[in-house]
Amino acid sequence: MVALHTPEYRDGHGFIAEVIRTNRLKTADIRVEEGAVSIAVPIATPPEKIDALLSAKRKWIKHKITLHREMSPASDKQFISGEAFAYLGRNYRLKVERGSFAPVRLINGRLLVTVPEDGNQPHIIRNAVVRWYKRQAEQKLTEKVKRFAPIVGVQPSKVSVKTFKSRWGSCTAKGDLEFNWQIMMAPNRMVDYVVIHELCHLLRHDHSPEFWQEMLRVMPDYQKCREWLKLNAQQLVF
Repeated sequence: MVALHTPEYRDGHGFIAEVIRTNRLKTADIRVEEGAVSIAVPIATPPEKIDALLSAKRKWIKHKITLHREMSPASDKQFISGEAFAYLGRNYRLKVERGSFAPVRLINGRLLVTVPEDGNQPHIIRNAVVRWYKRQAEQKLTEKVKRFAPIVGVQPSKVSVKTFKSRWGSCTAKGDLEFNWQIMMAPNRMVDYVVIHELCHLLRHDHSPEFWQEMLRVMPDYQKCREWLKLNAQQLVF
């Protein structure tokens, strides 16, 4: 599915749905993934039709959101104003405002999100924050892959961002690189390590001595980064 426009959002009264307009669909496709709602629609679908589709599926959507929240690990985050979130190793304070929904933006050192009056629910704010991290991850990780791929001497097929429970990245047999968006909470050099690690897997699909020699060639300080991630992994989740 290829999105042709900047994503837009609709207030589902209890959830916020991301709208993805595409030329590859003739009917709507509603999904609830990791508690976040999205609806892919043909390009010319009017907002009123989207609202009607979401309303018709509201009970199913809310059920899926509830299931995700029940299955998610307990978090010490409350998703309220003043709470700190790490991005590339620096902490930024969350600021929640009321009004028409607007996705998270980094402004004057704060992560600003606007939610409706009835949207003051932690899962709505959490989904907005996660969406922001994923957008940053898509941009930054793609840039880093382009930067380091020639140094490693490889050319990946595709770069994508996912949610992994126990790893920072993956290299598929097809040569696709997949990264965990949560790595964006780590310091910048740790992000470099994860990118270089997966790029080196395009040369060696194992953790043999030859693989680590490639890592050493491209990143002489890789061992420090590897150790940092082992020690601090639990801090990079919410």
